[in-house]
Amino acid sequence: MTEPADTVDTILAMYREGWFPMSDGHRVDWYKPRTRLLIPLDDRFHVSGTLRAKVRSRRFVVRSDHAFSRVIHACAEPGPGRPETWLSPSIARAFELLHLAGHAHSIEAYTSDASGRHHLVGGLYGLAIGAAFCGESMFSRPELGGTDASKVCLVHLVAHLRRQKFAILDAQLENPHLNQFGAYTVSGAEYDAMLPASASDHRDWGSFDPDEAMI
Repeated sequence: MTEPADTVDTILAMYREGWFPMSDGHRVDWYKPRTRLLIPLDDRFHVSGTLRAKVRSRRFVVRSDHAFSRVIHACAEPGPGRPETWLSPSIARAFELLHLAGHAHSIEAYTSDASGRHHLVGGLYGLAIGAAFCGESMFSRPELGGTDASKVCLVHLVAHLRRQKFAILDAQLENPHLNQFGAYTVSGAEYDAMLPASASDHRDWGSFDPDEAMI
C-alpha cells in the first residue's frame, strides 16, 4: 500500500511538470492538455458590476480551509446532465491528504439562518505549487440560496493570491464560464516554460482575510 507521504510527493512532482489527474469513472489518468487556461492575477481580471455588488453585499460568509472535505465532495456530486464527474473518490482522498499536508486549499461560501447556523452553499478548491495555484473545481448550490457563490469564492481567491504574491492561477482546461473573468489560453509549451520558476518559488498560504476582496 502506498504511504500517504509517497502519494503527496508523487502528486506534487506530477503537478510541477504540468500534469493533473482526471477520472473517466473507471480509472484515473494523468493529463497535460495542448492549451492551458489561465485566470489573470493582474488588472486583466474582470469582475462584472453585478458580481462586484454581490461581493460587497457580504451576502455570503466567506472562509478558507474550514471545510475542505465538504467542498471537494460537493464538487464531485453529479448534477443535471452530468451523471458522473471526473473527480473520483480516489482523487478526492488524494487531495484530502494534500490538504492535510498543507498543499491543497479551499475557499467556501456560507449563508446564515435565523439561528446563526452557517450552511455551505458554494466553494472551490485547488493545489498550491510554489507561486502557482492550480484550480481544480468549484460548485454552487442555488437551491439553497447559493446563486453565484462559486463566482464570489473565485473573486476572493484572486484577492488572496494577489496578497500572497502568487504568479499563476491555472484553470487547466478551457471553460467558457470563466471567460467573463478575463481567462485566457496559452499553449502547453508556454505553460511548461513559465511553470518551473513559479513552482520553485515558495509562497505561504497565509491567513485568509475576506475583507481583501471588497473591490
